[in-house]
Amino acid sequence: MNVYRHSIAARLTHWLWFVAILVLVTSGLQIFNAAPYLDASDKNNPAKRVLAFGAEEGAASGPIGYVAVFGHRITTTGLLGYTDDGDGGKTERAFPGWITLPNYQDLADGRRWHLFFGWALIVALVAYLVAGAVRGDLAELVVRPSDFPKMLPMQLYYLKLRKDPPPHGKYNPLQKATYTLVLFVLLPLMVLTGMALAPGIDAIANPLTTVFGGRQFARLWHFTIMALLLGYFGVHMFFVVTTRPVENIKSMITGFYRLGKHDGVGI
Repeated sequence: MNVYRHSIAARLTHWLWFVAILVLVTSGLQIFNAAPYLDASDKNNPAKRVLAFGAEEGAASGPIGYVAVFGHRITTTGLLGYTDDGDGGKTERAFPGWITLPNYQDLADGRRWHLFFGWALIVALVAYLVAGAVRGDLAELVVRPSDFPKMLPMQLYYLKLRKDPPPHGKYNPLQKATYTLVLFVLLPLMVLTGMALAPGIDAIANPLTTVFGGRQFARLWHFTIMALLLGYFGVHMFFVVTTRPVENIKSMITGFYRLGKHDGVGI
């Protein structure tokens, strides 16, 4: 049975999110390269350094790249710390050129890309929420108290330890919990911590930076939330390709989805 599962607004914002987040991550890593460390402090403080990338002189083989987590170094030569400079050579650089935008080191251009697509992400998020509220679909994404008892059975079903999933509507309880966390917690926090780092916003709304513990703490929160979102997207893609990938991708292009045995069961 074919059902119209995703509206045109949901599909357009989905693909805009995809492009925006791809650009935000790559341009964000470009920006991070200019100050390749994270401090749990209100200002630059090596004594409270959580994460750092760098390189040191090695033997005849050349510089040794490393990542330091709470002071404990891991050698990452060629991958992180001392890696591709974007121009065909190698240099002391946190992230390689193939994963940053632009690929060569350019803080100003990285900020321009980041700012533009940061606003694109905000527009997509607001448009998605407004369209969902108008259609009445937004309520289906929000986790409810009645969903909590179904979460363990749903997880057991995913782990192949249970034959059938618990009855659910368009979204199962784990999906609703995840979407609630991403849409109403992580994405807003990502935007707010990003704004706290923007010099222009800081000049007119300094309390926002203060709320997050200062500029360095805001960088730490921003980077941490980015890592959590990337983890979510990784899991999201895993389920897309392992649970009826053709139907999943088709529905996000055409809007129509052919229901499987356990899709959209019950209420």
